[in-house]
Amino acid sequence: MFENLDLDHRVNLGIAELGMQTPTEVQEKVVPLALAGHDLQVSAETGSGKTLAYLIPTLHKLLSSNLDPNAGTLAIVLVPTRELARQVVKHCRKLAVKTPVQVHAITGGADFKYQSSLFRKNPEIVVATPGRLLEHCEKGSADLSALQTLILDEADRMLDLGFREDVLKIAGYCPEGKQVLMLSATLRHKGVGAIVESLLKEPKSVAIGEVRQAHSSISHQRILADNPEHKDKLLVALMQKGGYQRVLVFANMRSTASRLGALLRHSDVRCDSLHGDLSTEERKRVISRINDGKVDAVCASDVAARGIDIKDVDLVVNYDVPHKGEDYLHRTGRTGRAGAKGLAISLVTAADWNLMISIQRYLNLEFEPRTITGLKAHYKGPKKQKTSGKASGSKKKRTTLKAEKKDRLRDRKAKGKPKRSKSSGAKPSGAKPKGPKNDGFAPLMKKKPTPE
Repeated sequence: MFENLDLDHRVNLGIAELGMQTPTEVQEKVVPLALAGHDLQVSAETGSGKTLAYLIPTLHKLLSSNLDPNAGTLAIVLVPTRELARQVVKHCRKLAVKTPVQVHAITGGADFKYQSSLFRKNPEIVVATPGRLLEHCEKGSADLSALQTLILDEADRMLDLGFREDVLKIAGYCPEGKQVLMLSATLRHKGVGAIVESLLKEPKSVAIGEVRQAHSSISHQRILADNPEHKDKLLVALMQKGGYQRVLVFANMRSTASRLGALLRHSDVRCDSLHGDLSTEERKRVISRINDGKVDAVCASDVAARGIDIKDVDLVVNYDVPHKGEDYLHRTGRTGRAGAKGLAISLVTAADWNLMISIQRYLNLEFEPRTITGLKAHYKGPKKQKTSGKASGSKKKRTTLKAEKKDRLRDRKAKGKPKRSKSSGAKPSGAKPKGPKNDGFAPLMKKKPTPE
Protein backbone atom coordinates (compact mmCIF):
# COMPACT_ATOMS: atom_id res chain seq x y z
CA MET A 1 0.00 0.00 0.00
CA PHE A 2 2.85 2.42 0.89
CA GLU A 3 4.33 1.85 -2.60
CA ASN A 4 1.07 3.07 -4.17
CA LEU A 5 1.14 6.41 -2.32
CA ASP A 6 4.14 7.86 -4.13
CA LEU A 7 5.85 8.81 -0.88
CA ASP A 8 9.21 10.56 -0.80
CA HIS A 9 11.86 7.86 -1.25
CA ARG A 10 13.52 8.89 2.03
CA VAL A 11 10.24 8.21 3.87
CA ASN A 12 10.11 4.76 2.25
CA LEU A 13 13.67 4.14 3.46
CA GLY A 14 12.55 5.06 6.98
CA ILE A 15 9.58 2.71 6.76
CA ALA A 16 11.94 -0.09 5.69
CA GLU A 17 14.27 0.84 8.58
CA LEU A 18 11.32 0.29 10.97
CA GLY A 19 10.80 -3.17 9.48
CA MET A 20 7.24 -2.51 8.36
CA GLN A 21 5.99 -4.89 5.70
CA THR A 22 2.33 -3.95 5.43
CA PRO A 23 0.38 -1.01 6.89
CA THR A 24 -2.11 -1.44 9.70
CA GLU A 25 -5.80 -0.71 9.16
CA VAL A 26 -5.60 2.77 10.70
CA GLN A 27 -2.56 3.60 8.55
CA GLU A 28 -4.37 2.47 5.39
CA LYS A 29 -7.22 4.90 6.09
CA VAL A 30 -5.42 7.85 7.71
CA VAL A 31 -2.30 8.26 5.53
CA PRO A 32 -4.08 8.95 2.19
CA LEU A 33 -6.51 11.42 3.83
CA ALA A 34 -3.69 13.24 5.62
CA LEU A 35 -1.64 13.40 2.40
CA ALA A 36 -4.68 14.98 0.70
CA GLY A 37 -4.52 17.79 3.26
CA HIS A 38 -7.72 17.05 5.23
CA ASP A 39 -8.12 17.83 8.91
CA LEU A 40 -8.74 14.50 10.65
CA GLN A 41 -10.49 13.16 13.74
CA VAL A 42 -9.16 9.63 14.33
CA SER A 43 -10.06 6.99 16.90
CA ALA A 44 -8.49 3.53 17.04
CA GLU A 45 -7.46 1.15 19.76
CA THR A 46 -4.07 1.40 21.45
CA GLY A 47 -1.31 -0.44 19.60
CA SER A 48 -3.00 -0.09 16.20
CA GLY A 49 -0.25 2.08 14.68
CA LYS A 50 -1.72 5.56 15.13
CA THR A 51 1.68 7.19 15.70
CA LEU A 52 3.09 6.24 12.31
CA ALA A 53 -0.29 6.97 10.73
CA TYR A 54 0.31 10.69 11.36
CA LEU A 55 4.13 10.74 11.22
CA ILE A 56 4.39 9.29 7.69
CA PRO A 57 2.24 11.94 5.95
CA THR A 58 3.70 14.73 8.11
CA LEU A 59 7.29 13.82 7.19
CA HIS A 60 6.38 13.42 3.51
CA LYS A 61 4.74 16.85 3.51
CA LEU A 62 7.87 18.48 4.96
CA LEU A 63 10.20 16.78 2.49
CA SER A 64 7.97 17.67 -0.47
CA SER A 65 8.47 21.38 0.24
CA ASN A 66 11.79 23.14 0.07
CA LEU A 67 13.10 22.88 3.60
CA ASP A 68 14.32 26.25 4.80
CA PRO A 69 16.69 25.72 7.76
CA ASN A 70 15.66 29.11 9.15
CA ALA A 71 11.90 28.68 8.77
CA GLY A 72 11.32 27.61 12.36
CA THR A 73 9.21 24.71 13.54
CA LEU A 74 6.98 23.24 10.82
CA ALA A 75 5.15 20.46 12.71
CA ILE A 76 4.06 20.17 16.33
CA VAL A 77 2.91 16.97 18.04
CA LEU A 78 1.17 17.71 21.35
CA VAL A 79 1.02 14.81 23.82
CA PRO A 80 -0.24 14.58 27.43
CA THR A 81 2.81 12.99 29.10
CA ARG A 82 6.60 13.08 28.97
CA GLU A 83 6.72 9.31 28.43
CA LEU A 84 4.54 9.51 25.33
CA ALA A 85 6.66 12.42 24.04
CA ARG A 86 9.83 10.33 24.26
CA GLN A 87 8.07 7.42 22.55
CA VAL A 88 6.90 9.59 19.64
CA VAL A 89 10.36 11.17 19.24
CA LYS A 90 11.89 7.70 19.11
CA HIS A 91 9.54 6.59 16.31
CA CYS A 92 9.94 9.87 14.42
CA ARG A 93 13.74 9.79 14.47
CA LYS A 94 13.77 6.24 13.14
CA LEU A 95 11.37 7.21 10.37
CA ALA A 96 13.44 10.31 9.50
CA VAL A 97 16.81 8.57 9.77
CA LYS A 98 17.58 9.13 6.04
CA THR A 99 16.42 12.77 6.04
CA PRO A 100 17.86 16.10 7.28
CA VAL A 101 14.75 16.66 9.45
CA GLN A 102 15.47 17.45 13.10
CA VAL A 103 13.14 16.16 15.84
CA HIS A 104 13.23 17.33 19.47
CA ALA A 105 11.14 16.81 22.60
CA ILE A 106 10.02 19.81 24.67
CA THR A 107 8.51 18.66 27.98
CA GLY A 108 8.26 19.73 31.59
CA GLY A 109 10.94 18.68 34.03
CA ALA A 110 13.81 19.55 31.67
CA ASP A 111 16.05 22.62 31.66
CA PHE A 112 14.21 25.58 30.09
CA LYS A 113 17.36 27.34 28.80
CA TYR A 114 18.59 24.15 27.13
CA GLN A 115 15.21 23.77 25.43
CA SER A 116 15.42 27.39 24.25
CA SER A 117 18.74 26.55 22.61
CA LEU A 118 17.03 23.65 20.79
CA PHE A 119 14.45 26.05 19.36
CA ARG A 120 17.27 28.29 18.10
CA LYS A 121 18.39 25.34 15.94
CA ASN A 122 14.98 25.51 14.19
CA PRO A 123 13.92 21.84 14.49
CA GLU A 124 11.33 20.95 11.83
CA ILE A 125 9.34 18.66 14.19
CA VAL A 126 8.75 19.29 17.90
CA VAL A 127 7.01 16.80 20.18
CA ALA A 128 5.81 18.62 23.28
CA THR A 129 3.61 18.63 26.33
CA PRO A 130 1.19 21.60 26.21
CA GLY A 131 2.23 23.40 29.40
CA ARG A 132 5.93 23.64 28.59
CA LEU A 133 5.40 24.53 24.91
CA LEU A 134 3.00 27.33 25.86
CA GLU A 135 5.64 28.68 28.24
CA HIS A 136 8.16 28.84 25.37
CA CYS A 137 5.57 30.53 23.13
CA GLU A 138 4.79 33.19 25.74
CA LYS A 139 8.49 33.90 26.38
CA GLY A 140 9.26 34.13 22.66
CA SER A 141 11.69 31.22 22.43
CA ALA A 142 9.36 29.17 20.15
CA ASP A 143 8.45 30.43 16.68
CA LEU A 144 5.33 28.73 15.26
CA SER A 145 4.56 31.32 12.58
CA ALA A 146 5.50 28.92 9.75
CA LEU A 147 3.77 25.85 11.21
CA GLN A 148 2.20 23.52 8.64
CA THR A 149 0.80 20.69 10.79
CA LEU A 150 -0.58 20.57 14.35
CA ILE A 151 -1.16 17.09 15.78
CA LEU A 152 -3.07 16.38 19.00
CA ASP A 153 -2.17 12.85 20.12
CA GLU A 154 -4.22 11.33 22.97
CA ALA A 155 -6.50 14.36 22.78
CA ASP A 156 -9.01 13.14 25.36
CA ARG A 157 -6.24 12.50 27.88
CA MET A 158 -4.97 16.06 27.44
CA LEU A 159 -8.47 17.31 28.21
CA ASP A 160 -8.66 15.08 31.30
CA LEU A 161 -5.42 16.63 32.54
CA GLY A 162 -6.79 20.15 32.10
CA PHE A 163 -4.78 21.17 29.03
CA ARG A 164 -7.74 22.51 27.01
CA GLU A 165 -6.89 26.20 27.45
CA ASP A 166 -3.18 25.56 26.84
CA VAL A 167 -3.94 23.75 23.56
CA LEU A 168 -6.18 26.59 22.36
CA LYS A 169 -3.58 29.23 23.28
CA ILE A 170 -0.85 27.31 21.43
CA ALA A 171 -3.11 27.13 18.38
CA GLY A 172 -3.37 30.91 18.57
CA TYR A 173 0.38 31.17 17.90
CA CYS A 174 -0.02 29.08 14.73
CA PRO A 175 -0.99 30.35 11.26
CA GLU A 176 -4.54 29.97 9.93
CA GLY A 177 -3.81 27.55 7.09
CA LYS A 178 -2.35 24.77 9.24
CA GLN A 179 -3.54 21.17 8.99
CA VAL A 180 -4.88 19.73 12.28
CA LEU A 181 -4.95 16.01 13.12
CA MET A 182 -6.66 14.86 16.34
CA LEU A 183 -6.05 11.27 17.46
CA SER A 184 -6.82 9.07 20.44
CA ALA A 185 -7.87 5.56 21.38
CA THR A 186 -11.19 7.16 22.34
CA LEU A 187 -12.74 10.46 21.35
CA ARG A 188 -15.80 10.13 23.59
CA HIS A 189 -14.90 13.07 25.81
CA LYS A 190 -17.33 15.88 26.49
CA GLY A 191 -14.68 18.49 25.64
CA VAL A 192 -13.55 16.98 22.33
CA GLY A 193 -16.44 18.49 20.38
CA ALA A 194 -15.51 22.01 21.47
CA ILE A 195 -11.87 21.48 20.41
CA VAL A 196 -13.00 20.14 17.04
CA GLU A 197 -15.21 23.20 16.44
CA SER A 198 -12.42 25.58 17.45
CA LEU A 199 -9.47 24.05 15.59
CA LEU A 200 -10.56 21.65 12.83
CA LYS A 201 -12.03 22.74 9.50
CA GLU A 202 -14.45 20.29 7.84
CA PRO A 203 -12.64 17.31 9.40
CA LYS A 204 -12.84 13.76 8.08
CA SER A 205 -13.57 11.10 10.74
CA VAL A 206 -11.78 7.76 10.89
CA ALA A 207 -12.93 5.18 13.45
CA ILE A 208 -11.28 1.76 13.52
CA GLY A 209 -13.43 -0.71 15.43
CA GLU A 210 -16.02 0.22 18.00
CA VAL A 211 -15.01 2.74 20.65
CA ARG A 212 -16.47 0.54 23.36
CA GLN A 213 -14.62 -2.57 22.29
CA ALA A 214 -12.02 -4.49 24.25
CA HIS A 215 -8.81 -5.50 22.51
CA SER A 216 -9.51 -8.73 20.65
CA SER A 217 -6.07 -10.19 21.36
CA ILE A 218 -6.33 -9.90 25.17
CA SER A 219 -7.83 -12.39 27.64
CA HIS A 220 -9.64 -10.68 30.53
CA GLN A 221 -9.74 -12.38 33.96
CA ARG A 222 -10.73 -11.44 37.51
CA ILE A 223 -9.62 -12.79 40.88
CA LEU A 224 -11.84 -12.10 43.90
CA ALA A 225 -10.11 -10.71 46.99
CA ASP A 226 -11.25 -10.12 50.58
CA ASN A 227 -9.26 -6.94 51.36
CA PRO A 228 -6.07 -5.04 50.42
CA GLU A 229 -3.91 -7.44 52.44
CA HIS A 230 -5.36 -10.34 50.46
CA LYS A 231 -4.70 -8.41 47.23
CA ASP A 232 -1.04 -8.03 48.23
CA LYS A 233 -0.71 -11.81 48.66
CA LEU A 234 -2.41 -12.47 45.31
CA LEU A 235 -0.08 -10.03 43.53
CA VAL A 236 3.04 -11.57 45.05
CA ALA A 237 1.81 -15.08 44.13
CA LEU A 238 1.14 -14.03 40.53
CA MET A 239 4.66 -12.65 40.21
CA GLN A 240 6.43 -15.51 41.98
CA LYS A 241 4.52 -18.45 40.48
CA GLY A 242 3.14 -17.13 37.20
CA GLY A 243 6.35 -17.20 35.19
CA TYR A 244 5.63 -13.82 33.57
CA GLN A 245 8.65 -12.02 32.11
CA ARG A 246 7.28 -8.48 31.78
CA VAL A 247 4.38 -7.20 33.91
CA LEU A 248 2.65 -3.85 34.44
CA VAL A 249 0.73 -3.42 37.70
CA PHE A 250 -1.71 -0.49 37.81
CA ALA A 251 -2.94 1.32 40.91
CA ASN A 252 -5.31 4.28 41.20
CA MET A 253 -2.99 6.28 43.47
CA ARG A 254 0.68 7.20 43.27
CA SER A 255 1.24 6.17 46.88
CA THR A 256 -0.19 2.71 46.18
CA ALA A 257 2.06 2.26 43.14
CA SER A 258 5.09 3.17 45.24
CA ARG A 259 4.03 0.83 48.06
CA LEU A 260 3.47 -2.10 45.70
CA GLY A 261 6.89 -1.60 44.16
CA ALA A 262 8.47 -1.86 47.61
CA LEU A 263 6.32 -4.91 48.43
CA LEU A 264 7.42 -6.82 45.34
CA ARG A 265 11.08 -5.92 45.83
CA HIS A 266 10.82 -7.20 49.41
CA SER A 267 9.39 -10.43 47.93
CA ASP A 268 12.49 -10.84 45.70
CA VAL A 269 10.76 -9.66 42.53
CA ARG A 270 12.77 -7.36 40.28
CA CYS A 271 10.48 -4.37 40.25
CA ASP A 272 10.33 -0.59 39.84
CA SER A 273 7.64 2.08 40.36
CA LEU A 274 6.43 4.66 37.85
CA HIS A 275 4.26 7.63 38.80
CA GLY A 276 3.95 11.41 38.57
CA ASP A 277 6.05 12.14 41.66
CA LEU A 278 9.20 10.96 39.86
CA SER A 279 11.43 13.34 37.94
CA THR A 280 11.75 13.08 34.16
CA GLU A 281 15.11 11.34 34.45
CA GLU A 282 13.81 8.85 37.00
CA ARG A 283 10.80 8.00 34.84
CA LYS A 284 13.04 7.59 31.80
CA ARG A 285 15.28 5.25 33.79
CA VAL A 286 12.33 3.05 34.81
CA ILE A 287 11.15 2.67 31.19
CA SER A 288 14.67 1.83 30.06
CA ARG A 289 15.10 -0.77 32.81
CA ILE A 290 11.97 -2.74 31.89
CA ASN A 291 12.69 -2.49 28.14
CA ASP A 292 16.25 -3.73 28.76
CA GLY A 293 14.99 -6.63 30.89
CA LYS A 294 16.63 -5.37 34.08
CA VAL A 295 13.29 -5.53 35.93
CA ASP A 296 10.35 -7.89 35.46
CA ALA A 297 7.57 -5.63 36.71
CA VAL A 298 6.64 -1.96 36.97
CA CYS A 299 4.00 -0.76 39.44
CA ALA A 300 2.45 2.33 37.93
CA SER A 301 -0.24 4.92 38.29
CA ASP A 302 -2.21 5.88 35.18
CA VAL A 303 0.71 8.02 33.99
CA ALA A 304 1.93 4.82 32.25
CA ALA A 305 -1.44 3.84 30.80
CA ARG A 306 -1.26 5.99 27.67
CA GLY A 307 1.15 5.97 24.81
CA ILE A 308 4.01 4.02 26.38
CA ASP A 309 5.16 1.26 24.05
CA ILE A 310 6.84 -1.27 26.32
CA LYS A 311 7.54 -4.30 24.17
CA ASP A 312 6.28 -7.82 24.89
CA VAL A 313 4.24 -7.12 28.05
CA ASP A 314 2.96 -10.53 29.16
CA LEU A 315 0.54 -9.41 31.82
CA VAL A 316 -1.33 -6.32 32.99
CA VAL A 317 -2.62 -6.46 36.58
CA ASN A 318 -5.29 -4.04 37.77
CA TYR A 319 -4.48 -4.01 41.48
CA ASP A 320 -7.15 -1.30 41.70
CA VAL A 321 -10.07 -1.56 39.30
CA PRO A 322 -10.08 1.66 37.23
CA HIS A 323 -12.97 4.10 37.60
CA LYS A 324 -13.89 4.18 33.90
CA GLY A 325 -14.11 1.73 31.02
CA GLU A 326 -11.87 3.98 28.89
CA ASP A 327 -9.15 3.86 31.56
CA TYR A 328 -9.42 0.06 31.55
CA LEU A 329 -8.95 0.07 27.76
CA HIS A 330 -5.80 2.16 27.98
CA ARG A 331 -4.30 0.15 30.82
CA THR A 332 -4.88 -3.25 29.24
CA GLY A 333 -3.77 -1.89 25.85
CA ARG A 334 -0.16 -2.15 27.06
CA THR A 335 -0.31 -5.90 26.35
CA GLY A 336 -1.48 -7.79 23.28
CA ARG A 337 0.04 -5.22 20.93
CA ALA A 338 0.63 -5.64 17.20
CA GLY A 339 -1.27 -8.93 17.05
CA ALA A 340 0.47 -10.60 20.03
CA LYS A 341 -1.58 -12.35 22.71
CA GLY A 342 -1.97 -10.63 26.08
CA LEU A 343 -3.51 -11.21 29.50
CA ALA A 344 -5.22 -8.74 31.85
CA ILE A 345 -6.12 -9.69 35.44
CA SER A 346 -8.18 -7.52 37.80
CA LEU A 347 -8.18 -8.02 41.58
CA VAL A 348 -11.75 -7.44 42.74
CA THR A 349 -13.00 -6.88 46.29
CA ALA A 350 -16.61 -6.30 47.35
CA ALA A 351 -15.98 -2.54 47.01
CA ASP A 352 -14.78 -3.06 43.40
CA TRP A 353 -17.61 -5.33 42.24
CA ASN A 354 -19.90 -2.65 40.82
CA LEU A 355 -16.99 -0.95 39.03
CA MET A 356 -16.08 -4.27 37.42
CA ILE A 357 -19.68 -4.82 36.28
CA SER A 358 -19.79 -1.30 34.80
CA ILE A 359 -16.60 -1.99 32.80
CA GLN A 360 -17.95 -5.31 31.58
CA ARG A 361 -21.16 -3.68 30.40
CA TYR A 362 -19.29 -0.75 28.83
CA LEU A 363 -17.00 -3.06 26.83
CA ASN A 364 -19.57 -5.82 26.27
CA LEU A 365 -17.40 -8.57 27.73
CA GLU A 366 -17.26 -10.79 30.78
CA PHE A 367 -14.18 -11.33 32.92
CA GLU A 368 -13.23 -15.00 33.26
CA PRO A 369 -13.16 -16.09 36.95
CA ARG A 370 -9.80 -17.28 38.24
CA THR A 371 -8.43 -18.42 41.58
CA ILE A 372 -4.94 -19.03 42.96
CA THR A 373 -4.35 -22.22 44.94
CA GLY A 374 -4.18 -21.54 48.67
CA LEU A 375 -5.40 -17.95 48.30
CA LYS A 376 -9.06 -18.41 47.43
CA ALA A 377 -11.18 -15.55 48.76
CA HIS A 378 -13.99 -15.95 51.27
CA TYR A 379 -15.84 -13.32 49.25
CA LYS A 380 -17.85 -15.06 46.51
CA GLY A 381 -19.52 -12.02 45.04
CA PRO A 382 -22.67 -10.18 46.15
CA LYS A 383 -25.43 -12.32 47.70
CA LYS A 384 -28.10 -10.35 45.90
CA GLN A 385 -27.64 -8.85 42.45
CA LYS A 386 -29.64 -6.53 40.25
CA THR A 387 -30.48 -7.53 36.70
CA SER A 388 -27.42 -5.54 35.60
CA GLY A 389 -25.19 -7.76 37.74
CA LYS A 390 -24.39 -5.05 40.26
CA ALA A 391 -24.72 -5.71 43.97
CA SER A 392 -28.22 -5.11 45.30
CA GLY A 393 -28.09 -2.91 48.40
CA SER A 394 -30.37 -3.63 51.39
CA LYS A 395 -32.97 -0.89 51.37
CA LYS A 396 -34.81 -0.11 54.60
CA LYS A 397 -38.59 -0.10 54.37
CA ARG A 398 -40.16 3.25 54.93
CA THR A 399 -42.42 3.38 57.97
CA THR A 400 -44.83 6.13 58.94
CA LEU A 401 -43.73 7.34 62.29
CA LYS A 402 -45.51 9.85 64.46
CA ALA A 403 -43.74 13.11 64.74
CA GLU A 404 -41.62 13.15 67.87
CA LYS A 405 -42.83 15.51 70.49
CA LYS A 406 -40.51 18.39 71.25
CA ASP A 407 -38.75 18.27 74.57
CA ARG A 408 -39.86 21.53 76.21
CA LEU A 409 -38.95 22.86 79.64
CA ARG A 410 -42.56 23.70 80.57
CA ASP A 411 -43.61 20.12 79.79
CA ARG A 412 -40.92 18.74 82.04
CA LYS A 413 -42.04 21.07 84.89
CA ALA A 414 -45.65 20.01 84.49
CA LYS A 415 -44.81 16.32 84.37
CA GLY A 416 -47.03 14.37 86.85
CA LYS A 417 -49.48 17.27 87.32
CA PRO A 418 -53.13 16.86 86.20
CA LYS A 419 -53.92 18.61 82.89
CA ARG A 420 -56.60 21.32 82.57
CA SER A 421 -59.36 20.55 80.13
CA LYS A 422 -59.06 22.90 77.12
CA SER A 423 -62.73 22.68 76.12
CA SER A 424 -64.49 23.46 79.38
CA GLY A 425 -61.82 25.42 81.11
CA ALA A 426 -62.83 23.59 84.32
CA LYS A 427 -60.25 22.76 86.88
CA PRO A 428 -59.25 19.12 86.96
CA SER A 429 -60.57 17.10 89.84
CA GLY A 430 -58.33 16.95 92.88
CA ALA A 431 -56.73 20.28 92.09
CA LYS A 432 -56.23 22.55 95.08
CA PRO A 433 -58.16 25.83 94.91
CA LYS A 434 -55.98 28.85 94.61
CA GLY A 435 -56.45 31.84 96.93
CA PRO A 436 -56.50 35.42 95.83
CA LYS A 437 -53.45 36.51 93.97
CA ASN A 438 -50.95 38.12 96.35
CA ASP A 439 -50.00 41.32 94.57
CA GLY A 440 -48.59 42.99 97.71
CA PHE A 441 -51.84 44.72 98.76
CA ALA A 442 -53.97 41.75 99.92
CA PRO A 443 -54.18 41.07 103.68
CA LEU A 444 -51.87 38.47 105.11
CA MET A 445 -53.24 34.96 105.29
CA LYS A 446 -53.28 33.35 108.65
CA LYS A 447 -52.06 29.82 109.04
CA LYS A 448 -54.54 27.38 110.44
CA PRO A 449 -53.48 26.03 113.78
CA THR A 450 -52.33 22.45 113.62
CA PRO A 451 -54.12 20.11 116.06
CA GLU A 452 -51.93 18.79 118.82
